[in-house]
Formats: sequence, C-alpha cells, structure tokens
Amino acid sequence: MSPDEYCQQKAAQSGSSFYYSFLFLPQARRRAITALYALCREVDDTVDDCTDVAIARTKLHWWRQEIAAMLDGAPTHPVTKALQPHLATYRLDGAHLQAIVDGMEMDLDQTRYLDYIGLQRYCWHVAGVVGILSASIFGATDAQTLRYAEQLGLAFQLTNIIRDVGEDARKGRIYLPVSDLQQFGVTAADILNARHSEKFENLMRFESQRAQAAYDAAFALLPAVDRRAQRPGLIMAAIYRALLDEIEHDGFHVLQQRISLTPIRKLWLAWKTYVRG
Repeated sequence: MSPDEYCQQKAAQSGSSFYYSFLFLPQARRRAITALYALCREVDDTVDDCTDVAIARTKLHWWRQEIAAMLDGAPTHPVTKALQPHLATYRLDGAHLQAIVDGMEMDLDQTRYLDYIGLQRYCWHVAGVVGILSASIFGATDAQTLRYAEQLGLAFQLTNIIRDVGEDARKGRIYLPVSDLQQFGVTAADILNARHSEKFENLMRFESQRAQAAYDAAFALLPAVDRRAQRPGLIMAAIYRALLDEIEHDGFHVLQQRISLTPIRKLWLAWKTYVRG
C-alpha cells in the first residue's frame, strides 16, 4: 500500500464530513488535503485510543519528532511521506503542523475550560490551524482568506463539541466552559450523569447560537476572489450547519446519543454547495 493509498483509506474509514468535501478537488490538491486529514486523525487517535497518559505523551512526542523529520525531508510514517511533497507547493507552515500536536496534548492536560477564551485557545490548536492549512491547500490568494479559514475552524470545533457532549463526558471531559454552565444553572455532574433538562437545553441553545455566529463571522471574511477555490470549506460548512440544525431540531438530546447525518445527505449537501459555487 502506497502512502497516498494509506491516507485515502484512513480518510474514507473515518466517515467524516471532511471526506465529502475532498471529492471535488483536483487530484494533486485532493492528495494533499487527504494526507493532512490523515495526519490529524493519526495524532488525534493517539490521545483518544490510549488510556495510559504516559504512553499517550510518548506517542505525541514521537509525532513531534516525525513532523520535524518530515520538515527536514526525511519522513518515515505513511502519512508524513504522503504529506511531505506538498509542503513547499502549498506553503504549509511547520509551526502550524506542530500546533496540532500541542492541541492534542491539551486533552491530556485538562478536561475542563473555565471560560470561552480558554476554549477558543484549544479550538485554535485543534481546528483553527487545520483550517489555515486546508485553505492554503485549496488555494488562498488573499491573506484574509486565512482569517476566514481560522474562524471557520472555530465554528467546526464548536459544532463538534455540541455534538459530542455525551461522548466526551463518558471520557471524563467537558469542553463547555464552566462559566456557561454556571450561567444556565447546569452542573458538571448533570453532564457526567447524562441528566437532560430544560436548563441543559437552554445552555445548548446558547452554545449553538455561538457556533452559528462563528459561521456567519467566517463567511463575512471570505474574499470573493477566493470563494470558488474555497468551495471545499463551504461544503464542510453546509454539512456541519445542517448537523447543527438537526441537533437543535432534536431538542439537543446529545447526552446519550450521537446525532449524525446520513452519508447520502452529506453527499447531496456537498454536491448542492459545489454546484452553487
């Protein structure tokens, strides 16, 4: 199996909404973004699949070294071998690639965030920099496009947090800021014990509105000159906003289930957004 085939398999197996946005890209850009996505999945799985914190830290340290080796032209892992040829072509910043590892390590260091400012810092590391790197691969000609992509990454991560409240709680993590919980009278115990209530719905409606505002802020930043090139990001946004609408329509019952869209609906949204341009 070639490095590109390994990354393609990794992306396809995930079932992520991101995969659908790659389908409409030219071959070279598709290979690059698939390799970037596969790298993110590998690093993320290091934390999610490892129950021993010490071992997880050791693995993350290995990934830091492997990314450094890739930047020096000597990758050894299939995903870094696949990504390395695209670094110069799309001007991918090594500091941003290392920042992704920093974000994953934050999951080992803390399971709560006191306020939204702290949560935003986490979101930047695990999603904002990924947005910037992705926009570079898609073809950004205006510096403001990278600001759009960073903001869109924030919107995506806020949506993930809303969708995964119950799943994260079962891992002992609560990403919703403590200040937000206090504002709406929801306790950490309510979330950890999956106690759905009117207060919880009000809290989640507030979080959903914040995510929707992040999408609106991102779209306002996207320069017209780069809109066509950035269609993959717009496809992802269409899918993620549809998911957010679905979660709200379901009454924010996310503590005991993981709400998702069907593959055919994701594909339909992707095609509709692509055609619209």
